[in-house]
Amino acid sequence: MNGPPAHRSSFIGHRSRLLVLRLSALGDVIHTIPAVVGLKEHYDITWVVEAPYRELVEIVAGVQTIPVRLKKEPMRAFRAIKEMRGFDVSIDFQGLIKSAMLPWAARVKERIGFDREAIREKPALWFTNHKVHVDTSKHVIDQNLELALNVGRASARLPGGEGRAEARPTWSAFPEPIEARGEIVLLPGAGKPNKIWPHFAGLAKELGPRALVVWGPGEQVLAQAIGARTAPPTNLRELAYLLQKAEVVIGGDTGPLHLAAALGTKVIGLYGPTDPRRNGPYGQLARVIDHFQSTKSMESISVEEVVKTLERVASE
Repeated sequence: MNGPPAHRSSFIGHRSRLLVLRLSALGDVIHTIPAVVGLKEHYDITWVVEAPYRELVEIVAGVQTIPVRLKKEPMRAFRAIKEMRGFDVSIDFQGLIKSAMLPWAARVKERIGFDREAIREKPALWFTNHKVHVDTSKHVIDQNLELALNVGRASARLPGGEGRAEARPTWSAFPEPIEARGEIVLLPGAGKPNKIWPHFAGLAKELGPRALVVWGPGEQVLAQAIGARTAPPTNLRELAYLLQKAEVVIGGDTGPLHLAAALGTKVIGLYGPTDPRRNGPYGQLARVIDHFQSTKSMESISVEEVVKTLERVASE
């Protein structure tokens, strides 16, 4: 977006305290970062997020956080609610009962969220008092940006076509530097089995020593079965470092792929069962291999198709 956006509402004044809620998961948190970055020029923002994603939010979005562990430590929610008191406005990017209830329980007066057409759990509407209509045919990031504009004031520097967060991470505290420049990073894991591409081993043979397999919790066996060099275990800071240093990142519809795109790295998205027009790597949809429009199957994406796309993307 270029130039100041129109102010659709005026709930709060400049530099007021704003509470953001997007608790999880990794990809969804990343999809919320551009909207939060666009808001933070005008508001003092604190983001309520599940504890494993706290460091990532602080590094990439550059805002304060209130960590929660609603599944593992539900009693910790009472402490978080206490920290939420005193905020002028909350904005719920998640649309679940649990995310909508937290600012309501903290007695935040103005509670903004999606309307009935866009919200994920309809009972969450009971806990918001400003319901915003967004175009659900758009990319998830664009829906979040629409919601952000309804707070009352938003930055003229909202991310546009490049789709990357403006607050860049710094690596002065990175514990052990890993040589990762120029590699083609492969992301074999996914949150659901039908999002896993079964031909990474064939691609790794084509790439040779350029391939570096990066994996997350529970994915080590899957990663090692590819037969290429594998990265060591990483936390989110180390994962972001590897993705930022890569030449190209290749993976399915998964959080690390979206993180790579947010960090400005070239990506190739492999999409079968999910629609890249809504969930693709923001700003890089031209680099997606899209079988959603045909087979909706990851199996049907060939190694040759990926290699050909990689040659094009690497030369851009």
